Amino acid sequence: MRLPPAILGNAEEVLREILRFMAPADVTLSRYFKDHPRLGGRERGAIAECIYSVLRNKTFYTDFAGGATMRRLVLMGMADAVGADALGGLSDDEVAFVERIQEIDRNLLPPKQRANLPDWLYDKFVAQYGEEETLQLAAVLNTPAPLDLRVNTLKADREKVVAELAQAPIVAEPTPYSATGLRVHKKPALQNLPLFKEGAIEVQDEGSQVLAQLLGARRGEMIVDFCAGAGGKTLAIGAIMRNTGRLYAFDVSEKRLAKLKPRMARSGLSNVHPVVIAHERDAKVKRLAGKIDRVLVDAPCSGMGTLRRNPDVKWRQGAAGVVELTEKQTAILDGAARLVKFGGRLVYATCSLLDEENDAVVQAFLASHPDFELVPMHKVLAEQRIPLEMGDTLKILPHKHGTDGFFAAVLERKAAEAKPAADSANDTATDIEE
Repeated sequence: MRLPPAILGNAEEVLREILRFMAPADVTLSRYFKDHPRLGGRERGAIAECIYSVLRNKTFYTDFAGGATMRRLVLMGMADAVGADALGGLSDDEVAFVERIQEIDRNLLPPKQRANLPDWLYDKFVAQYGEEETLQLAAVLNTPAPLDLRVNTLKADREKVVAELAQAPIVAEPTPYSATGLRVHKKPALQNLPLFKEGAIEVQDEGSQVLAQLLGARRGEMIVDFCAGAGGKTLAIGAIMRNTGRLYAFDVSEKRLAKLKPRMARSGLSNVHPVVIAHERDAKVKRLAGKIDRVLVDAPCSGMGTLRRNPDVKWRQGAAGVVELTEKQTAILDGAARLVKFGGRLVYATCSLLDEENDAVVQAFLASHPDFELVPMHKVLAEQRIPLEMGDTLKILPHKHGTDGFFAAVLERKAAEAKPAADSANDTATDIEE
């Protein structure tokens, strides 16, 4: 069944706005669909897939568009996303153009053209991974990400969820690294499922689940998720704690934290306490100095490990922006470290693939914080029974592990001589919430 010819015009309109790179692509798409309520589900899906195909393949498309008109970019995107046979209302010249593009063997293109990465990012990847692995990595980054779920173990177990999804019918398989993860075939609508409404499942990439597990949270502890955002990892940590202790969700954005509240309500967690902070040295942070068992810093980063989901990021970000981010990451890590008690742990993580945001930040931190030491990642993975083979840090990669790209380092504050007992969790809660 062919798509209505007018859909190409809709796709051109929204693509023109997205390629200005003034806002994230998903935000622009959502707004466009809200402003065009007559578009049906099939049409919306085709437009979205077309847009993401253009963003993933922009270098190739632009080079072969013969002037890079929006119309031709949309034709190539639609042909890749839904198939050339689904396109209606094309002129003879346009049909010939699409057929010509479809006949190109992209494996024979020069490496940079195949990679579909901006020059600055391609060069950084080649310097870090070598050209052969860069092309392997880029090939996977330029494909859609799978849909992963996290089972909320406070409400269900993985086997039960698999069985209930099968009745929908939705096929889901256990993920290899996260004991609470499921990978769903295709991308069904989940929000109306009883499992979702009741909080038994959450959408979360397997790599993100692994980060939450690395923290090693235990029952009754005091934990801080320092850059909590909408709280995906916060909820995972709360379930690991079995709804005991106190789990603070810090973020500088009240809007992001607001998205956590309905998710908390579904999850059944009562040990999570969202706290808006102005910056990493906020007075609310200082009140908890030296009192926290474990701190997770999932730092703001370039997001290059999430390009399967957010392909526009590679075009919106630049080398200068990465330098600014490393300065911010260093400051946040320094501020979060003050929370950790002696013998406590600090996990620094990003969804970046760039060494300057990862190893370099950790090494600089260790050089300026002699009271912290790196805990070898293979030891942490063994403790948490996560079947991954790593060296001193975690580096999970889309082309090797099938997840988004993530980095993590576990840092432990060295034990000191006996100190006066810290305030109880309840006393501390009163201090910070006043």
